[in-house]
Amino acid sequence: MKINEKIPELLTMKETCGLLKVHANTLRQWDKNGVLKAVRFGTRRDRRYKKEDVLSLLRGAPVDD
Repeated sequence: MKINEKIPELLTMKETCGLLKVHANTLRQWDKNGVLKAVRFGTRRDRRYKKEDVLSLLRGAPVDD
């Protein structure tokens, strides 16, 4: 099984931080600056990150909107 198959389609902030090895505040800044946009859910507006966007960032490719 490939790593791509083990990762859910939407990642939590904690999962994304672990994969990218960055702090949560970095993800918030990236979302604000358009580097890695988050999808917001629920009344708390929790952030989720698309697997394809995170993997693109890991490969060094630009993330599409």
